[in-house]
Amino acid sequence: MSHTVHVAWDESLIRYDFGHGHPLNPVRVDLTIRLARELGVLDGPGVHVAVPEPADEASLRTVHTPEYIQAVRAAGADPDTVDVTHGLGTADDPCFAGMHEASALVAGGTIAAARAVWSGAAVHGVNIAGGLHHAMPASASGFCVYNDPAIGIQALLDAGAERVAYVDVDVHHGDGVQAIFYDDPRVLTISLHQSPRTLFPGTGYPEETGGPGAEGSAANVALPPGTGDRGWLRAFHAVVPPLLRSWQPQILVTQHGCDSHLEDPLAHLALTVDGQRESYRVLHELAHELCGGRWVATGGGGYALIEVVPRAWTHLLAIAAESPVDPATPTPQGWRDHIMARYSRRAPARMTDGADPSFADWSDGYDPADWLDKAVVATRTAVFPLHGIDPSF
Repeated sequence: MSHTVHVAWDESLIRYDFGHGHPLNPVRVDLTIRLARELGVLDGPGVHVAVPEPADEASLRTVHTPEYIQAVRAAGADPDTVDVTHGLGTADDPCFAGMHEASALVAGGTIAAARAVWSGAAVHGVNIAGGLHHAMPASASGFCVYNDPAIGIQALLDAGAERVAYVDVDVHHGDGVQAIFYDDPRVLTISLHQSPRTLFPGTGYPEETGGPGAEGSAANVALPPGTGDRGWLRAFHAVVPPLLRSWQPQILVTQHGCDSHLEDPLAHLALTVDGQRESYRVLHELAHELCGGRWVATGGGGYALIEVVPRAWTHLLAIAAESPVDPATPTPQGWRDHIMARYSRRAPARMTDGADPSFADWSDGYDPADWLDKAVVATRTAVFPLHGIDPSF
């Protein structure tokens, strides 16, 4: 029997933990699952919550070098390791006990979600603990040890997929996934992120459009700091749907870092949970329009651990379960009580920030002097002609 959504989850996923004081705190994943459970999202019809198996060595090697995997194993056995060559033991990626096992489990969750969708066992697949999009083939980077979205995409290619689209809405450029598939014409990567002139990792310019033989396989929208819902959604709609409709993917893989929120402490965009939710809703619709519903979604960044991440990703889970949560819904009292008792913090009272996620459509015209519109024009000019799309409409 086919499920509506395969959710990769087990409490052991919170072992991906760089330690006290690190921004990527697994509490955000724990609180998301608690909120989703209390709202009944994970108990809905067709929701299959499955305990993932760690990715095996062969799966990891489809993206990462054997030497790097061995370095991760060694770092997990000796957390005092400093291995700058492999990006381990740095401030961003400190070593921790069991690093390999925890990272392989995250990758295994995304692989399982991807295989469930590709095989038809589920229409959608979600791994909110995943989305570690900065890891490179031979090094950790940006809080990411193994690049689970890339490993999941490679599993789809190995299973016979010929056209995979990857859309990344994290505030940081999806550099690892882009780099891994930059020369592969079977994978289209689209990333919307804060301008690399002002934010890590310093890549993701519009001119990055794919390698030789794969021209047009990468698209990057570099947004000015301060961009809010209206501008972000305007840029999203001006780039993502036209490219996906031209590409005609067989399956859609998405990364949903919610560090684009105005309260996120590590970046400078200004989205609300309502704007983020709207992007999830549209990507879900595009998966049904173009891919027969085949959609694999992961988490990603997000450092407003209580205020933003749990609500954003609960909306993602609910949309994937075909049971969207009304933004006006109050957050459950039990969830709020848990946060107060455990963290002495007041949790958000509703599933909304009270914002209206409307925007001016690109087809209504653009302002060549506006910084946001300049960013959109740069992307459309660089990549649309490579897909046979007129960038000027």
